[in-house]
Amino acid sequence: MKKTVMSLQHLLAMFGATVLVPILTGFNPAVAIFCAGVGTLIFHFCTEGKVPVFLGSSFAFIPVILAAKEASGGDLAYAQGGIVVAGIIYVIMSFLVKMVGVDKIKKYFPAQVTGAMIAVIGLNLLPTAFDMASNNILIALITLSIALLINKFGKGFIKQLGILIAVVSGYLICLSMGIIDKSTIINAPLLQIPAFTMPKFSLEAIVLIAPVVLAVFMEHIGDMTTNGAVVGKNFIENPGLNKTLLGDGLATIVAGLLGGPANTTYGENTAVLAITKNYDPSLLRRTAVFAILLSCIGKFGGFLQSIPTAVMGGISIILFSMITFVGAKTVKDSDCIKNKNNIIIIATIMLIGLGTTYLGNKGITIGIPITQSVTITGLSLSAIVGIVLNRVLNNKDFKNNETENVVELKVTSI
Repeated sequence: MKKTVMSLQHLLAMFGATVLVPILTGFNPAVAIFCAGVGTLIFHFCTEGKVPVFLGSSFAFIPVILAAKEASGGDLAYAQGGIVVAGIIYVIMSFLVKMVGVDKIKKYFPAQVTGAMIAVIGLNLLPTAFDMASNNILIALITLSIALLINKFGKGFIKQLGILIAVVSGYLICLSMGIIDKSTIINAPLLQIPAFTMPKFSLEAIVLIAPVVLAVFMEHIGDMTTNGAVVGKNFIENPGLNKTLLGDGLATIVAGLLGGPANTTYGENTAVLAITKNYDPSLLRRTAVFAILLSCIGKFGGFLQSIPTAVMGGISIILFSMITFVGAKTVKDSDCIKNKNNIIIIATIMLIGLGTTYLGNKGITIGIPITQSVTITGLSLSAIVGIVLNRVLNNKDFKNNETENVVELKVTSI
């Protein structure tokens, strides 16, 4: 009974963020929850059941999923194909880490690149949050205020449930005002198989989505480092970063194949570990089973679809702002801006990455022989340019095998 209660705590901790991503992108929330559960079990299998983590929907993929959706005329199946390829890249990176060692790989992802990229992801998402909030500004502000108050004054586990409490509060207020569409709940069956969909593949969607892996690679390392620090073990060494990357990659591939958003290890559940001091990995596997069962309750899926857009918009503002903050903090904590070359790198990434959203630039179109032309968004292009520019401007660091600017993220999963 105790293990069941502990597992339900983990379920609540991951719930808000895991369902928010599909709601924002158009994926089926029930499928996302199912994929999170299955992905977590896959991860634990790959890591020999040693790492107490839960995998949920990744925020980092939201802007590129939306871009791929728009480019394909609203067909999310092509975004699924891009997610599958992103998972394959993760798997390839796991083998590269195994072959050449983590230190050599990390040199290509220093703070000036990863920090700027994370900030770009958050800033690219904020306009979407504001658009959602504009559907009912009052409701959005109330929801946002509740989340901020809990984050500021909440204690212990209540603070970890801030997102969920704010969403439920906003929902109840909307219910009392009679602006909830109850038909999705009434018409939904009690039990159902999640609405899985097959992926489609196009070069444009792949080019839009796959490069984001470059931005979230260091996030994965940071999550593993943070989780290990809480538990008191070095998971980068045992079971090894290559195995954790493999688990993350395979989980993302499965999500893409079934119709869910990309998966990532969740800092929310690591926070629960820190609070409860219970580091038993089997609790997370039990949580994964609960998530799979929950995804098969049709009424629950109907409830998720009935959540007003303004409520999710209010929550999204704080979440996406936090992503931006994590990126800025990554840069600040590393002291990388003491090097003028790094300032150039950060400025270039920010300029290219934000061009799509704030300057009306839709990206660049590249003609490829024997195939269709593809458009690379500012987000993907900024990741590629940032890595290449860092390699050129900081060439001496590579030759001397220096890694002093490489940092490990310790805040959250995105």
